[in-house]
Amino acid sequence: MSLMKNFLGAAAAVALSAGAALAEPAVIFDLGGKFDKSFNEAAYSGATRWAEETGGSFREIELQSEAQREQALRRFAEAGANPIVMTGFAFGSALSEVAPDYPDTKFAIIDMVVDQPNVRSVVFNEHEGSYLVGMMAAMASKTGTVGFIGGMDIPLIRKFACGYVQGAKAVNPDAKVIQNMTGTTPAAWNDPVKGSELTKAQISQGADVVYAAAGGTGVGVLQTAADENILSVGVDSNQNYMHPGKVLTSMMKRVDNAVYDALKAGGEMETGFNVMGVSNGGIDYALDEHNAALVSADMKAAVDGAKAKIASGELSVHDYMADNACPVE
Repeated sequence: MSLMKNFLGAAAAVALSAGAALAEPAVIFDLGGKFDKSFNEAAYSGATRWAEETGGSFREIELQSEAQREQALRRFAEAGANPIVMTGFAFGSALSEVAPDYPDTKFAIIDMVVDQPNVRSVVFNEHEGSYLVGMMAAMASKTGTVGFIGGMDIPLIRKFACGYVQGAKAVNPDAKVIQNMTGTTPAAWNDPVKGSELTKAQISQGADVVYAAAGGTGVGVLQTAADENILSVGVDSNQNYMHPGKVLTSMMKRVDNAVYDALKAGGEMETGFNVMGVSNGGIDYALDEHNAALVSADMKAAVDGAKAKIASGELSVHDYMADNACPVE
């Protein structure tokens, strides 16, 4: 144990001497890794964009276990990284412990609110984007049944699901929405085999469009949907390219912009509570050469109309996390 402590102490000292001079930012990716083709990869894209535009560099780590959260935060802070950006709600407890110990370090957390003076908390109106893709799914469905596959069963993912149901019901009040969650532990974010199994189960119940909000698990959902010749809806990153002509659209959660903005601001980053939604470009749906043939003019007009109303405040989508309830099922 003493040898390990000495090793970690020496490593931290070396990193501190190098980091203090460079003051590089750092990005901590959640379980599932930076190439999950979804949430983490969106964060990586934003960091990479910042590095390419500025010529700067950033430190990074891909977590392998829950136990690494606090350790990674402290090691980067000790090394002088500033700001330190982390992807995911699960960092909330660790950051609440660590932030007060490093008052001169700026931290940014995505998908969670941590009330500390040196923390920027970035949250998204995922229910707004989910409403838009729900509309699109119901309009594209030939069976009147669409599906939703979430990752870990938490209020945040219920928020996605509720918005999706509201959007589907807005264009087809009789639409049936099948909902499944992958699991109740963090492993639910990285289980494409389970995602595939749930997709097949939903297809057997009549679903012909399935929306995945499940991190790396969604890769299995999109793959199986393509294999079974139904449509899917991607999430977080634009996943249309993964199966051209088979991904109806993607609900884009601009995590890349959140990370880019934090790194660009550097040690001068403003802290506090930040909300990214349809009205400020933080949430959107994806339309490109990979799905253009799937999106009819009527579909685009309806969704764009709803998007404009959400942005103006004329249309309010219920937020599940406001009361842990959904007005429609």
